[in-house]
Amino acid sequence: MALVTTPAIVLQTYRYSETSKVVRLATRELGVQSAIAKGVMRPKSRFGAGLEILGEGTAQLYYRETRDLQTLGEFELEILRHDLARDLGRFAGATALAELMLKAAPPAALPAAYDTLIAGLDALVSAPAADVDAAAIRALWRLLAVLGFEPAIVSCVRDGTPLEPHPSAPVPFSASEGGAFCPACAPSNPPTRLPPGAYEDLVALGARDGTLPALDAAHAAAHRRLVVRFARYHLSEPASLPALDFWERRPWSATS
Repeated sequence: MALVTTPAIVLQTYRYSETSKVVRLATRELGVQSAIAKGVMRPKSRFGAGLEILGEGTAQLYYRETRDLQTLGEFELEILRHDLARDLGRFAGATALAELMLKAAPPAALPAAYDTLIAGLDALVSAPAADVDAAAIRALWRLLAVLGFEPAIVSCVRDGTPLEPHPSAPVPFSASEGGAFCPACAPSNPPTRLPPGAYEDLVALGARDGTLPALDAAHAAAHRRLVVRFARYHLSEPASLPALDFWERRPWSATS
């Protein structure tokens, strides 16, 4: 058994016994890990109030590769993003990101996923009120990409042809096939037809950085549905995505 010290963020906690909890952590060195925090519910616990959902800090794990449940030795809280908890739209987007990380990240080192999660949470904190929805959508697309589910947006999902859509023609898109089609490859009845403006917004939302598109309530809802449909298909999760579903179905846009 090794003692591993790693940057970590709390994704989920639940009661294990009268005094202990199981903590689901996204870690930079070990991926997503489950660990028992012994005695955390005692009044004088060494963990104090550090194990808050989305709390970021440094974890010490007694780690054994063959175990599904590690032991949490310490968790030093460093960042607790209070602004997320003060705004339901920001918090809903943050918990959707946490759920995606829980469902899709491996129990092995994937620093890019950890860094993308942190960047997404920071973006939700700093986004102006009118851009919160778009910031969450971009963060989810970026996290899907680094987890191995990047959609084909600027090139055809079937033959890789760069997409140059006609200004008045919709762009065919399929979550199950993994992206958009060029005219030669497009099925006769694609699941989704993106109007030109919606396609341009999708390209911007899928970018690593740059100006976020201004989304009114209806267009924000459509983009939320698209990214959740894509995530649900590629995670093979027909159910049990409560955070993503809650975020998808509410009018979070500041203009709503």
